Amino acid sequence: MKNFIGIVGTNSDTSTNRLLLQFIKKHFTDKADIEICEIKNIPAFNKPTDKKAPIEVQKLADKITEADGVIISTPEYNHSIPATLKSTLEWLSYTSQPLIDKAVMITGASYGRLGSSRSQAHLRQILDAPELKARIMPSSEFLIGFSLQAFDEDGNLTDQKKIEELEERFNDFIQFVEITNQLVNTNHSQKEKSQNFSWEGN
Repeated sequence: MKNFIGIVGTNSDTSTNRLLLQFIKKHFTDKADIEICEIKNIPAFNKPTDKKAPIEVQKLADKITEADGVIISTPEYNHSIPATLKSTLEWLSYTSQPLIDKAVMITGASYGRLGSSRSQAHLRQILDAPELKARIMPSSEFLIGFSLQAFDEDGNLTDQKKIEELEERFNDFIQFVEITNQLVNTNHSQKEKSQNFSWEGN
C-alpha cells in the first residue's frame, strides 16, 4: 500500500479539483492511502532572510517528505496555475526543498473545454526548476473539462471513459513511484559510498 498526498492547487472553497482528489482517494482505497492537503491557509511567499518556513509550509513539506508520491490537482487561471499554488511551490523551493526527487502526478479540472491543459504544462515547467526538481510522470496528462458537470451529487465522476482513463493513469503512477524511488535510493547509496571513500589503506 502506497502513501500519497494530494495537494488541492487552489484556495477556492468550491474547487472541482478538490472533488477530483476526493474521488481519487475514494476510488483507489485498495491501492493507496491518500491524504488530501489544502494550501489555502499558506501565506504569500515573501522570501524571508532566515529561509525559515511558516508552520503551514513546514507541515506540508514534512508530509511531502514522508509520502511515497504526490498528486497535484490544478485548475487553470489565465492560462496558468493559481497564484496560491505558485506561492506554495516558491516556499517549498526556498526552504526545505522536499519535492526534489519526489514522484509527482499532475491532474486538473477546469470549467472550460480545455480542462487545465495549459496550466498543467506550465506546472511541469515549474516543477523542473533546480530547487524543486520533482520527478514528474511523463505522458500522463489527466484532465477534466466542463468540470461543473463532471461529478454527481455524491462526488463521483459520471463519465465511465474518464474513470477508465484515470485508472490507467493511476496504475501507471504506482509503477512510476516504485521505479523512481528505487532509482533515487540507488543514487543516494552511490553518493554516500563516494563521499565515504578514502585513499587510506588503498
